[in-house]
Amino acid sequence: QVQLVESGGGLAKPGGSLRLSCAVSGAALDYYTIGWFRQVPGKEREGISCISSVDDSTYYADSVKGRFTISRDYAKNTVYLQMNSLKPEDTAVYSCAAEGPKYYTGCVAYAMDRWGKGTLVTVSS
Repeated sequence: QVQLVESGGGLAKPGGSLRLSCAVSGAALDYYTIGWFRQVPGKEREGISCISSVDDSTYYADSVKGRFTISRDYAKNTVYLQMNSLKPEDTAVYSCAAEGPKYYTGCVAYAMDRWGKGTLVTVSS
């Protein structure tokens, strides 16, 4: 059974950086599309970045394009989200999720089969 565990959240200052990790167990990483989503109370969950298991394409929401980078480490079976130039509006609970095997509907929450528990990112001075 595929399981996902996030880590790397915490407090960062505006303009700072954090790197989130999503450790995947129970399946080879290249079989699953992995996405990063975030949610703040009272708002819908937002798909911010995904990496496809079908063609290795990546997706970034406009709100993070140019600042965030998604990557995979096959040796560690881990997906990373490097977050640079952080803004207070990036404050949210960040979760990774998986769709698969070998499928990519889009970077949307309803397509994901498995979810991690999430990690809190707070951007504040």
